[in-house]
Amino acid sequence: MIEPLTLVNKRIMVTGGAGFLGSFVTRKLAERGCNNIFIPRIEEYNLTKEKDIIAAINRSKPQVIIHLAAVVGGIGANRESPGRFFYENAIMGIQLMEQARLFGVEKFVALGTICCYPKFTPVPFKEENLWNGYPEETNAPYGIAKKISLVQSRAYRQQYGFNSIFLMPVNLYGPGDNFNPASSHVIPALIKKCVDAIKNSENEILVWGTGNASREFIYVEDAAEAIVLATENYNKSDPVNIGAGFEIKIKDLVDLIVKLTGFKGKVVWDRSKPDGQPRRMLDTSKALKEFGFRAKTGFEDGLRKTIDWYKNRARQ
Repeated sequence: MIEPLTLVNKRIMVTGGAGFLGSFVTRKLAERGCNNIFIPRIEEYNLTKEKDIIAAINRSKPQVIIHLAAVVGGIGANRESPGRFFYENAIMGIQLMEQARLFGVEKFVALGTICCYPKFTPVPFKEENLWNGYPEETNAPYGIAKKISLVQSRAYRQQYGFNSIFLMPVNLYGPGDNFNPASSHVIPALIKKCVDAIKNSENEILVWGTGNASREFIYVEDAAEAIVLATENYNKSDPVNIGAGFEIKIKDLVDLIVKLTGFKGKVVWDRSKPDGQPRRMLDTSKALKEFGFRAKTGFEDGLRKTIDWYKNRARQ
């Protein structure tokens, strides 16, 4: 049995560490006394290139790698760039884990996604249902690219005794999220639409789909805590869901964000656009059992913090 990992004084490489989730993970690590964190920034290291991965590892000599870097986006971005989303995510994960193994890294943490699940997975999603069908079409290339890391993790543990884990978070949201309308996910996209409409005195916003699909969301700080807890305490290649354990229909989400932002205009639904996966909600019992994680941030509280952050940024 592998003992829990004490992270203090460990050399830790966090890919994507300067990004939305990564900035919260590095903060959580710092709170635990980790003072040797290396972030391979995209300007210097292209992690789809083997030579850059080797250079980053040789420079930082990590004992732990937390792989958060990904090419991500909402339904629109996934539909426009399925090839890029598949290739870049798959090749990053495959090469990083292989080089980590060759270098002798003690632990590798791979981040998957709720998009790994089959389109019609029974709700709540349980980890054992992960292989019972094909993912929802609009994000299948991304989901399968990330799922490859799970197969690799299991194979490497079996053949090499390599300690890697695979975590699957639901949709994240929070301060610092991506608010670019070309690639943002649903919560930042809706917040931006409402806040910008108020600012520009517009009397309607356009929303994709029917509103009937459901989603689960986890506040980014909670997700970061889950990743660090798993890094410390979880040492199996079986996948683990990371979520808050609730679902909300997109229609109800829109109503809630409209209310919290103070938008008074009309919501227009573009039903020609896809809903994506019909329902999403995770069974989060395994994370609680295996490493004591339970999400703490209430959904409305998290939304208010995210809205306030965007409003402050919009004023600048």
